[in-house]
Amino acid sequence: MRILLISTYELGHQPLHVASPAARLRHEGHEVVALDLAVEDFDPGRLDGCDGVAISVPMHTAMRLGVEVAGRIRAERPELPIVFYGLYAAVGRDPAVGAVADHAFVGEYEGALAAWAATLDAAPVVVDAGRTPFLAPARDVLPPLDRYARLEIGGERRIAGYVEASHGCRHRCRHCPVPVVYDGRMRTVAIDVTVADVASQVEMGATHITFGDPDFLNAPVHARRVLDAVHTTFPDLTFDLTVKVSHILEFDHWDEMARRNVLFVISAFESTDDATLRLLDKGHTAADMARSVEILRREGIEIRPTWLPFVPWTEPSHVRDIFTFIAEHDLFGATDPVQMGLRLLLPAGSLLLELDEVRTRIGPYDPDALTYPWRNPDPEVDALQQRLADLAADGADRGIPALETLTAQWRTVLEAAGENPDRAVIGTPRPVPGLTESWFCCAEPTETQRDRVTTPGCC
Repeated sequence: MRILLISTYELGHQPLHVASPAARLRHEGHEVVALDLAVEDFDPGRLDGCDGVAISVPMHTAMRLGVEVAGRIRAERPELPIVFYGLYAAVGRDPAVGAVADHAFVGEYEGALAAWAATLDAAPVVVDAGRTPFLAPARDVLPPLDRYARLEIGGERRIAGYVEASHGCRHRCRHCPVPVVYDGRMRTVAIDVTVADVASQVEMGATHITFGDPDFLNAPVHARRVLDAVHTTFPDLTFDLTVKVSHILEFDHWDEMARRNVLFVISAFESTDDATLRLLDKGHTAADMARSVEILRREGIEIRPTWLPFVPWTEPSHVRDIFTFIAEHDLFGATDPVQMGLRLLLPAGSLLLELDEVRTRIGPYDPDALTYPWRNPDPEVDALQQRLADLAADGADRGIPALETLTAQWRTVLEAAGENPDRAVIGTPRPVPGLTESWFCCAEPTETQRDRVTTPGCC
């Protein structure tokens, strides 16, 4: 069979979740073509000769865009079988999604995807968190790495690659889609497969690698072995990791990580309100977050926190306190404006739906937004969230420097909290390495992203 694999968005990276299944499908004897709508226009000619289409949906943004592109394909080529695969394909049970796709393969999707490609038969949603043998991803089916996000450090931009050494997560943070599928389980990728994937990206020019595991230290022994193997093979590569706050505190080998060229760590701080952190089941406190900053900086590793300022019980003071924490710990250089306007998403199956604080504030499921809508008891808080999100989107579209946008957001928050907006003075923050992609997996798609998948000849 000839299968077209489509990615709509993978955080600015060359999409692993096209390259990996492409290798599996080729191994099974199929012909694979690929289309990455994050960097390529929608080309109906790419459908010619294809027997089926599989759309990668590893996150909310990708799923929203994926539904739109599936609808376009269904309208133009109604005879083509279409499937969604990836973490967010669990919402494939939704009637709106079912109208544009025939199947959904969730979690460890490669086996089910290969089986579907062999017959193209109809099947229900398949959820699988079992163990799957992986092959080195087929990076050659995708555009070159220089089309994707780069590492920005010291005034220069370097080509960056992306790998995952594990899938799933041992934790059950209530706001995260991972435990809905994996339920506290994780699956490691063989070290030789990871090294081979890195090698192919180094050949394409990568000098930096992102380990995009949900939590790189879910299996710390495996993580150290992976990083050691990659560093030994490519001693000049630099790295970034995603690590839970509690794992930062528990891990005793950050000096070793620094020696292996780990530049920065991404960590989901989410809020400085301890009551909110308990409801989200984060397993850390605001004091723990402060300690994690100190631990990493002591070894010369920077931290880039992620935030979730707006949940159904947010008060203006909660958002103000996030900005205060960022200022006190000199984190403005590590903060992307889009995060300051993020609003909690509640997809079907979210563990947060178990909480009274959430259930009593949600409306009927919205199949277009793929989430349960909610409102804050104080409409001014919802208005504040929209203003911060608009500032972030406008800044991104117009190329406004991040610090200018963050200052405008901070002033807006102080005004909402009834305080003097002139306190919003950032100064010169410490330089922090990071990737040039500033959007985020839990953000709604922008109009520019939608145009790329729906407008003929766009971009």
